[in-house]
Amino acid sequence: MVAEVLPRNRWDAWGTVAAEVRKQVSRERSGSPHSSRRCSSSLGVPLTEVVEPLDFEDVLLSRPPDVEPGPLRDLVEFPADDLELLLQPRECRTTEPGIPEDGYQHLSAAYNPITTETQRERQKGLTRQVFEQDTSGDERSGPEDSDDPRHSSGSLDDNPRSSGASGIFDLRNLAADSLLPSLLERVAPEDVDRRNEALRRQNRPRALLTLYPAPDEDEAVERCNRPEPPREHFGQRILVKCLSLKFEIEIEPIFGILALYDVREKKKISENFYFDLNSDSMKGLLRAHVTHPAISTLARSAIFSVTYPSPDIFLVIKLEKVLQQGDISECCEPYMVMKEVDTAKNKEKLEKLRMAAEQFCTRLGRYRMPFAWTAVHLANIVSSAGQPDRDSDSEGERRPAWTDRRRRGPQDRTSSGDDACSFSGFRPATLTVTNFFKQEAERLSDEDLFKFLADMRRPTSLLRRLRPVTAQLKIDISPAPENPHFCLSPELLHVKPYPDPRGRPTKEILEFPAREVYAPHTSYRSLLYVYPHSLNFGSRQGSVRNLTVRVQYMAGEDPSQALPVIFGKSSCSEFTREAFTPVVYHNKSPEFYEEFKLRLPACVTENHHLLFTFYHVSCQPRPGTALETPVGFTVALPGMRWVDGHKGVFSVELTAVSSVHPQDPYLDKFFTLVHVLEEGAFPFRLKDAVLSEGTVEQELRGSLAALRLASPEPLVAFSHHVLDKLVRLVVRPPVIGGQIVNLGRGAFEAMAHVVSLVHRSLEGAQDTRGHCPLLAAYVYYAFRLPGTEPSLPGGAPPVTVQPATLARGPGRPASLYLARSKSISSSNPDLAVAPGSVDDEVSRILASKLLHEELALQWVVSGSAVREAVLQHAWFFFQLMVKSMTLHLLLGQKLDTPRKLRFPGRFLDDIAALVGSVGLEVITRVHKDAELAERLNASLAFFLSDLLSLVDRGFVFSLVRAHYKQVATRLQSAPNPAVLLTLRMDFTRILCSHEHYVTLNLPCCPLSPPASPSPSVSSTTSQSSTFSSQAPDPKVVSMFELSGPFRQQHFLAGLLLTELALAMEPEAEGASLLHKKAICAVHSLLCSHDADPRYAEATVKARVAELYLPLLSLARDTLPRLHDFAEGPGQRSRLASMLDSDTEGEGDVGGTINPSVAMAIAGGPLAPGSRASISQGPVTAARSGYALSAESSRTLLVCVLWVLKNAEPALLQRWAADLTLPQLGRVLDLLYLCLAAFEYKGKKAFERINSLTFKKSLDMKARLEEAILGTIGARQEMVRRSRERSPFGNQENVRWRKSVTHWRQTSDRVDKTKDEMEHEALVDGNLATEASLVVLDTLEIIVQTVMLSEARESILGAVLKVVLYSLGSAQSALFLQHGLATQRALVSKFPELLFEEDTELCADLCLRLLRHCGSRISAIRTHASASLYLLMRQNFEIGNNFARVKMQVTMSLSSLVGTTQNFSDEHLRRSLKTILTYAEEDVGLRDSTFAEQVQDLMFNLHMILTDTVKMKEHQEDPEMLIDLMYRIARGYQGSPDLRLTWLQNMAGKHAELGNHAEAAQCMVHAAALVAEYLALLEDSRHLPVGCVSFQNISSNVLEESAISDDILSPDEEGFCSGKHFTEMGLVGLLEQAAVYFTMGGLYEAVNEVYKTLIPILEAHRDYKKLAAVHGKLQEAFTKIMHQPQRVFGTYFRVGFYGARFGDLDEQEFVYKEPSITKLAEISHRLEASPCPQEFYTERFGEDVVEIIKDSNPVDKTKLDPQKAYIQITYVEPHFDTYELKDRVTYFDRNYGLRTFLFCTPFTPDGRAHGELPEQHKRKTLLSTAHAFPYIKTRIRVCHREEGPLEVAQVFLAEIPEDPKLFRHHNKLRLCFKDFCKKCEDALRKNKALIGPDQKEYHRELERNYSRLREALQPLLTQRLPQLLAPNTASLRCLTRVPGPPLRGRDGAGKARQSVGPAIHVPINTGAGGFAHACEHWHMYIIFKL
Repeated sequence: MVAEVLPRNRWDAWGTVAAEVRKQVSRERSGSPHSSRRCSSSLGVPLTEVVEPLDFEDVLLSRPPDVEPGPLRDLVEFPADDLELLLQPRECRTTEPGIPEDGYQHLSAAYNPITTETQRERQKGLTRQVFEQDTSGDERSGPEDSDDPRHSSGSLDDNPRSSGASGIFDLRNLAADSLLPSLLERVAPEDVDRRNEALRRQNRPRALLTLYPAPDEDEAVERCNRPEPPREHFGQRILVKCLSLKFEIEIEPIFGILALYDVREKKKISENFYFDLNSDSMKGLLRAHVTHPAISTLARSAIFSVTYPSPDIFLVIKLEKVLQQGDISECCEPYMVMKEVDTAKNKEKLEKLRMAAEQFCTRLGRYRMPFAWTAVHLANIVSSAGQPDRDSDSEGERRPAWTDRRRRGPQDRTSSGDDACSFSGFRPATLTVTNFFKQEAERLSDEDLFKFLADMRRPTSLLRRLRPVTAQLKIDISPAPENPHFCLSPELLHVKPYPDPRGRPTKEILEFPAREVYAPHTSYRSLLYVYPHSLNFGSRQGSVRNLTVRVQYMAGEDPSQALPVIFGKSSCSEFTREAFTPVVYHNKSPEFYEEFKLRLPACVTENHHLLFTFYHVSCQPRPGTALETPVGFTVALPGMRWVDGHKGVFSVELTAVSSVHPQDPYLDKFFTLVHVLEEGAFPFRLKDAVLSEGTVEQELRGSLAALRLASPEPLVAFSHHVLDKLVRLVVRPPVIGGQIVNLGRGAFEAMAHVVSLVHRSLEGAQDTRGHCPLLAAYVYYAFRLPGTEPSLPGGAPPVTVQPATLARGPGRPASLYLARSKSISSSNPDLAVAPGSVDDEVSRILASKLLHEELALQWVVSGSAVREAVLQHAWFFFQLMVKSMTLHLLLGQKLDTPRKLRFPGRFLDDIAALVGSVGLEVITRVHKDAELAERLNASLAFFLSDLLSLVDRGFVFSLVRAHYKQVATRLQSAPNPAVLLTLRMDFTRILCSHEHYVTLNLPCCPLSPPASPSPSVSSTTSQSSTFSSQAPDPKVVSMFELSGPFRQQHFLAGLLLTELALAMEPEAEGASLLHKKAICAVHSLLCSHDADPRYAEATVKARVAELYLPLLSLARDTLPRLHDFAEGPGQRSRLASMLDSDTEGEGDVGGTINPSVAMAIAGGPLAPGSRASISQGPVTAARSGYALSAESSRTLLVCVLWVLKNAEPALLQRWAADLTLPQLGRVLDLLYLCLAAFEYKGKKAFERINSLTFKKSLDMKARLEEAILGTIGARQEMVRRSRERSPFGNQENVRWRKSVTHWRQTSDRVDKTKDEMEHEALVDGNLATEASLVVLDTLEIIVQTVMLSEARESILGAVLKVVLYSLGSAQSALFLQHGLATQRALVSKFPELLFEEDTELCADLCLRLLRHCGSRISAIRTHASASLYLLMRQNFEIGNNFARVKMQVTMSLSSLVGTTQNFSDEHLRRSLKTILTYAEEDVGLRDSTFAEQVQDLMFNLHMILTDTVKMKEHQEDPEMLIDLMYRIARGYQGSPDLRLTWLQNMAGKHAELGNHAEAAQCMVHAAALVAEYLALLEDSRHLPVGCVSFQNISSNVLEESAISDDILSPDEEGFCSGKHFTEMGLVGLLEQAAVYFTMGGLYEAVNEVYKTLIPILEAHRDYKKLAAVHGKLQEAFTKIMHQPQRVFGTYFRVGFYGARFGDLDEQEFVYKEPSITKLAEISHRLEASPCPQEFYTERFGEDVVEIIKDSNPVDKTKLDPQKAYIQITYVEPHFDTYELKDRVTYFDRNYGLRTFLFCTPFTPDGRAHGELPEQHKRKTLLSTAHAFPYIKTRIRVCHREEGPLEVAQVFLAEIPEDPKLFRHHNKLRLCFKDFCKKCEDALRKNKALIGPDQKEYHRELERNYSRLREALQPLLTQRLPQLLAPNTASLRCLTRVPGPPLRGRDGAGKARQSVGPAIHVPINTGAGGFAHACEHWHMYIIFKL
């Protein structure tokens, strides 16, 4: 297209407005309105300022919900049940609760975060889209294609475009694809559009963003997730089953004890588990002592819990037996000596032992004695069992409770290196323990046990040297199941599920953690463990040796008051009143290892106590001697005396595990004092002090202050109770002596310190926001208001209440002194009033406080120390306030109250002051403590978000605006504004994550424009739009721009989009991070809308989409900085610049000045997009600012598509109508980019991505392990990650979360299964399809908008380019059906787009349609065939022929088959048949020649496909493939467009093979072809005169001169109409040739190319390009100087022999191979080299191809006809002496080569090689038909200079037909006769002259002479007269010779030779050619003689 030139006089006319234009240009120069966005007055309020929001409540009053129709009504106001109080029962694990417990109160929450898992759940049921690239390699993809026969063509003869009779026959007999039924109907365009739209709307996915990856968890919608309810703490649980215990002898019952011990911590970490594996007979021995054992004591399996797994944990097994006479060694002896095999031999001994055992059991059955022990190292069990495959482990996928995270946290952080251990995932193991160690009486303590266990780990353990007690104990160890059946809690309560009370139970064993465990009490537990350690009666006289200790828990002094609270052991009653320690025989100072477990009463009084009684047990029955004799007590009784005079005799340890008693003095005192105040019982004894009403207040204040000193573990355990009491003290101040004790400040401070202590203790379990899950659970579940009705404790009347304890404190902010008489709180420190002067109202306020009001006030007036503690954990106090406010509204039934009246003004003032104070803290601390600032910022945002559900929403919006103003003020002086902007973005994102975000934006109120309409940013440069003469509608403009009205009404949406707009500004700091955060915020919101069932209706979602309409303008203006998904330069602004350039010279289209013209007037360079340079296409707009990443760009584009998909089409149409031409061009560019960004990658791409992700994940995993294993603290790691993702540090987009210990499943996991990759491909295919369909819908809207516009041609051309791009990218079959339907409608309505101006569009369309016609998918072929047929018909109806389409289709097919590897010709044939069928059935054109023309075109295309078949056969043989392409190109010499196409195809193939010199030659030939055409058009001095101008580059180029005037018709429609047949096209071809020459190292040729190119550039004054050209020339010349000895090609002569070669038989070629190619390499390549050259061996078989090793002439009669022979000879370029004068340089001697030389060695005796004196060589010269380098790498040998015999065989084989040649023929025959005579004479003469040493040589000469004479005899004896009869003027002579024929060299005759075994040599009918040969060889013979 030639642009119109602006007349000079118009320039003069515009000179007066230059100044105004410069102003406009300065605004437009950046290419987008960004530069004026910050300060644009058109928006009313600059984007950097926040508009004044509307009064939300007033707007709703003026527009009630009933106004809106149907589903839109729900968008107007929050639902009535927005706030709901739910009662959730506490989780009770047991079937019977320990004590009656109430439930939890919590608010309803219906938020499910959008994660990868939820996305995948919503992706179920997606339709699998069919893509061409995913179909199988088998071309028959469907049953409809199975009958398609495969056709192959025969050998090509001399003319590649030969007769196609067989092809026509084949095409007519093919089966066509199905036809579109309504294609041939004449339907109105409107009906076609409606039908297409209806089809596009069918089966579309409703939620677009379901198909896009879920938002990153860091940037997702921010709503406080519902915390996990408090649960009982458990560590990793191990199930131990005791299966059997067997000794060598069975004589007595043996009892077992299991417990866990941690050797490193030197601590027992579990209670005891007692088991009994005795047989019934052995149990019967004790029937006198045990009557009916409780079922709970029959347990044989136990579940142990381990919070801190360690490799130092042992499972210790102790065995006991019934007490008997004798020490431990004596009792163990029988077990160590006797064996089971000796039972018969030891029968009497065993019987004796059994009798004794029976006696002892009967008498001493209630006493035990130590027996043996052993231990199992658990780490060995875990490691030997091995770790299972974790793929099925669901722990990483469920979100763990905070207790679970805490359970895993400590051990993960403290274990490191080899100490890391886990008991949660090992395979079950069954152990058989065979060796036990006997107990030693003096070493029974735990200290001794730890020494033994440490010794067991050593290789040389002392224990192994001891003789063991042999036994077999079988136990099974496995991870405990999630919910085991028949389980008992440590209190012996039945744990759910417990199907049958009669089943043998499994006991849960209480854990004694090795270190602190911070978890709250959730169930009732009050246990006491008693551990007697030692007893020392060594100084006592008498028989005090067999000592035991009896333990009793007494409720009084009477013996009958012993309580049954001691847990039984095994095979006994469940609870007992007394228990005994084991007896160590004859030991006065025994040590004990016994553990007594007691259940304490709920209320322990002063009467409860432990009683220890010491007994001597008599083992021998003696008359008059009691079984047990008391020898001491632990209590003083009358008449008793102290043992050893008060010396320490008995050592005992007590351990309580209680949820009743805190066991901390500070907590205990606090709870006691609060209880005293609640009961009001004075005086009261507190330890040694007696408290009265006068002292209790001071004690309570001291106790509150001392809570910070409490131990962390009990404080966390009782945290819920502590906080409840503190809340009660704030809300219900106690009354002492009729006066209110004001404890508000003290309780608030204590609460702050308690929260800090709990936070610090549970630091490792915090979530990503720094929230403590325990405290969050307290607020959500446990917290409740102390009372619903305002009443005074104790029922005291209000009038008697006195504020007795008000003190003066720090000043209160001035903002709080509003309505002072009404706003005074009971704890206001500024209220300095004397007692008794308070009126009734103040008394009421003081007596009935509200927690939220007190918290707000106390926070505002708090001192610096307390304020700091509160700020550290502000989230807790904010949430507590919100919960209190909510309960106040719900329980007070105030939800129906108007929002402005729900809370008093004094409280709202406090809230405003608090928000301002916290906001100021965020701003001031951002550079000092970034982590705290980030937490505070989020807490404040969540608080305001919660307030939106409770208070006046307009008030909250004003708070938000005030906070924004604070930030804006700070931004002006901030050293690093990006930090504050990041925090503000997080603040906005949290606010916009409100559950009723849409309602908060007033979506249903009509947007009212400002009083004085102000144009939008995009329209400030024009008074009217491109498509309308009227001014743009202000309402519509306001909706699509961030205008003042938009931001005022849609307040939150305006904030969000404003943040996005400011982040997108080119000068924005921290751009990369801000881009991502802003875009992800929008994306996550849109995802939540898609997943929200409230917005499922299309009308509702359209209204929601209106909130995001400005996103379209933002993305349009940001286009230059988006990532370029479409490859290639200038893609980003191709359409916008095209629309800009299309208006050049047209003046002010639509009232606008063309940017190029305006820029020139303003005195600047040409604007981007102008086509001033002919060598440059559309220039990309200047990319000012920071470019967006690919990820951010793609996310922004999917948000744009969401808006386009869901917005009202009519609204989009009105918006498009108001756009200017360049703006609309940018919109089309945006759609273009959307297509590129979401193009389908294919299944194989996902497999590659899966393998490449592995390396990335390794680094991430290593850093994760570093944090887990404790090398770096969790907090430090979080801070480091936080800073990396923010402007404070490195901007890395990886963030580690302590609560999630696995990396993201979808993106970073490396071991994806095949099903997962299939699913990803499925989702990606649906996303690509839906994105393309949304673009198609938008294009239809634009087309409908511009149909009546004056500039519609430009816009529709750009629209068609977008459609063509969509058709050319990887698309699904579904989209292609709709896309092709749109294309047909577009061409039908606007045929001038293709057939009047732009040829490129027609060419592109034809290429894409043909590609789809060859699709393996029948549906695609059906629509593509229909589109191609309608294209032809449309072109025909315009001018009674379709020459343009015919030419473009032919060229496209040629290009397609030449460049596409997997092209399917058989499917394309079916499409050709389908088009023929359409032509035959088209009734409307039956009387025209249309059907005939279609048939001719189809047959021509069919013949091209025939060539394609042969090309496919030779696909693996590059030389044959290039030869075939060469022949096809030569066949198109009468069609320049097609020849040019095939030359480009050849260049592409050469470049692919690395043959850059040959690729350059192809481009030179193409340029010569174009030059011939341009020379016919006009005679321009700067243009080459034709191909003659290119002779210096290559002599071969003259063959392009065959195109003459009769072939080239410049005026013919569709002829030479391609983009290359222009000056720009010629420049492009020459530049490409220069590039290829440079790549091939032929720098001298680069100079020759530029000699032709430079005049053209000079004529166009393209100095930029000239500078580049001269720079490249300088580079080329420099390389010539520094690389004089470059390495060029190597040449070989290759001869093919054998019928198997077909056309190649007896043909000789010279091959050009890469430099430094050895003979063996090319031999191997041609014979059997690896793929893709493994051709001939693959084709003919392994043993068929043979290489002829020598270079002698081949005698074909001696060859095997079944084999294929290849003769390869190395040849060198040969030059005559006169040539060497001109070929001076190394390049000259390697360029333009035609003659080659090779030498054949021989010796006189006939051998090839011999001794040096007898070695000779024969030189042979070969001449090729063309000079190297050529457009192919092998050239046929046309001349062979070897000897006289060859000359005779060529010229004397047959008599010439022309009688004029008889004389020359006869003369040559006589010459040969004379030659033979002279040879004979020479031999005779030689024989007489030689000596004896040369006789053998002479005999060889004679033999060779004889062979020569025999060969010449038939040629010299022919007679001429028999052929003297008249004949035709010329005769073609057939020669069958081993080598190629000699071609005549006469300049007038050009020999043409063809393929085939018969070589046809046309001889010039004139005598010159033959005579010249005769004379030449006559002289040659004379010279030789």
